[in-house]
Formats: sequence, structure tokens, C-alpha cells
Amino acid sequence: MTASGGGTRRWGWGGGRAENKRADAQAAKDAAAASFYELDTAQRDLRISIETITAVDDSPQGRRAAADFAEFGTRIDQVSHRYIAAVDAHDLDRDDLDAGTAARARTELEQARGELERTKADLERFRQGLGSLLDRAETQLAQLAPAVERARQGLLAATTALEAVRASGLQADDLAARLAALSPELTRLNEGAGRHGVAETLHRADRVVREAETIRREADRLPERAAETDKRLASLRTRAQALHNRAGKVEPVLSELRRRFALACWEDLQGVPEEAARAVRQAEEKLGEAQRAREEQRWPDATSLLATVRALLNTTDEAVKAAGDRLQRLNEVSFDHTREVEKARFAIRDAQRLAMAGRSTPDPRHAQPLDRSVERVDRAVAGLTGRQPDYWRFVTELDAVRDAVQEVVDQIRREMAGG
Repeated sequence: MTASGGGTRRWGWGGGRAENKRADAQAAKDAAAASFYELDTAQRDLRISIETITAVDDSPQGRRAAADFAEFGTRIDQVSHRYIAAVDAHDLDRDDLDAGTAARARTELEQARGELERTKADLERFRQGLGSLLDRAETQLAQLAPAVERARQGLLAATTALEAVRASGLQADDLAARLAALSPELTRLNEGAGRHGVAETLHRADRVVREAETIRREADRLPERAAETDKRLASLRTRAQALHNRAGKVEPVLSELRRRFALACWEDLQGVPEEAARAVRQAEEKLGEAQRAREEQRWPDATSLLATVRALLNTTDEAVKAAGDRLQRLNEVSFDHTREVEKARFAIRDAQRLAMAGRSTPDPRHAQPLDRSVERVDRAVAGLTGRQPDYWRFVTELDAVRDAVQEVVDQIRREMAGG
């Protein structure tokens, strides 16, 4: 058949039916192409989510999500291959396309589209199941940039504080060394989470912030620390000198104790003058070492040495004071020992009244130690015999009696408080 206007095309029997089938096949092809594009888009979008998760989450759930996505990748490759094979198998623009071939093309393309859509639906369900993992990962990623910036700002603040301290004449070498040790950490932060991982980068940033802040605080406090060290050095020098003078007065105290009281009253104090002199010398030597440490700005060493000096002086001060207190107390007791006795007996009577409160008979747990305390007082008084009684034993025994009585009182009060 000849068409007007030039050109010819053969129209076989049933040509209209073949054209309808061609149109149906083309529609199936277009629909399959749209499904292929949608699946490809969904896969690329989900790949970004999976990469976000794996960058942050190394948990079993995170690794499982990555493995499942890889399996989906294999499945998508397979259905995509079948779709492409169906498209390549049929040239729908061929002039001699018959109705049967067009129908088969439509069937194969519709089958390919069905597989593509089912795969996309399964992929969507998988994506929805990643919600909590993805939320956590995105939260950590959102924290990343601010955390790294805080670390940079912290290092800058520490550097500024250190420069100000050094400008004032303080060396701060230890702080400078600690700050320099953080430089490699800043380098790693700048390399990014892509190389070191998000979790490790966040942890590193937090550590840099903490350490830089510590350095900054110590640098800011360094002038004050220097002033405190100078003040403590001066104070301990004055105290050491005063103690040296006081230690020189122990020997006259011991002489009076020897002259007026029994050996047992002062024998334990015999070594105090020598021990005090030795301790003061040691304290003065340590003060010299502390002064050198301060001049060299070795602050921890200076602090430690000053603590040693203080301990030496405290111990020596107690020993020197003990000698004077001993003489004073023995003088008082030798003049009138009844006051000490009455103090002990008053404590016992007070405890006995408490033990009988609300009772017709005392609890043996309370009565027995109180009765023993009465006996101890009587024996202590009876022991004051001879030309030089052992007043120190007398005093220490009555002190021990009062302590024992106080233990009974405390026990009774605990029991009363407990119901």
C-alpha cells in the first residue's frame, strides 16, 4: 500500500493489533525504567545512611546493618541485570515487530518491574528498621564539629595563658612540655573522623579539652602559686628560728624535772633536746632545698619540701611543748593531787547516774567497767608514796580512767538512741 506524500510501509494482516501490542510493551518498558530509577535512587540514599552508621557505630548491630545492606546490593544487582537483559532482548522500534514478540516483551518487562518494585519495598522496610541506629549516628556526627572546635579553642586559651605567664618572668617549662605533648592530638583531630573514626575523634577532642583546660588553669594560677610559695618559705623560716630558740629551753626544764621528780616522771623526755636540735637542722636544710626549687620554678618539688619542713616542725613543736606541759602538770599535782582525783570520781559518778536512768539495777556491761574504774582511782591514790612519788604514773592512770568511763557513757548513749 502506497501512502500519499511519498514513502511506503507494508501493512500485514493484523497490523493494528501489532501496533497495540507494541504500545503496551513500550508502556511496560517505561514503567520498568521508572522502577529501576527509583530502586537505584533508594539504594544510593540508603548507602549514605549505612556509611554514616558504619563511620560511628562499631557495635554488632552496626556491623549487621552493613552486612545486610551488602546482601541487598547483591540482590539489586541481580534484578537490575534481569531488567537490563529484558530491555536489550527486544527492539520495540523495529518495523517488523509482530504482536507475539511485543506481547512477550511486555510480559518480561512487567516481570522485571515487579522484581524491581518488590526489592525496593524490601529495601524501604530495611531502611525503616535502621531508625535508631541512624539517629544515634547522626547525633554523634552532629557533635563532631563542635567538639573539635572546642578542642582547638581550649588549646588556644592554654597557649595564651602560658604566654602571659612567661611574659611575667615565670618559666612554666612543665606546662609548656605538657602543652607541646597535645600538638600531635590536634594533628589527629585535623585529620578528621574519616581516618580515625567518629567515636575515637570525639573521645580525643574531649581529652584535649580537659587537658588544655587543666593547663590553662594551672598557668593562670602560677603567679599566685609563686606568691604562696614565697609566703610559706618566709613563714616556715620564722617558725624554724622560733622553735630553735624554744628547743634551747628544754634542757632547763629537764633539769628541774630531774631535781624535783622521780625518774619515771621525766625519763621518756631525755632525748627531746637532741631530737629537737636535729629536727630543726633538718628543717633548715629542707628549707634551703625548697628555696632552690622555688628559684628554679620546680613547683611540685618546692611544695613537697615545704610539706616535709612543716611535718618536722610540727613533730618537734609537740615534743618541746610536751616537756613544758609535763613540768606544769606535775607541779600542779604535786602541790594538790586531790583535784585530779575529784575530776576522775566526778566522771565516774556522772556515768553511774546515767547507767541507772530508768532502771532499778544497772546493766552489768556498764556497771562492771565503772566499778573497776573506782578501784583504779583508789589504787592510783594509794600509790603516791615515798619522798618522790611517781606523779606521772598517777596522772596518766587517772587520764586512762576518764577515757574508760567516757567509753561507757558513749555506749549507753548509743543504746538509748537505738531505742
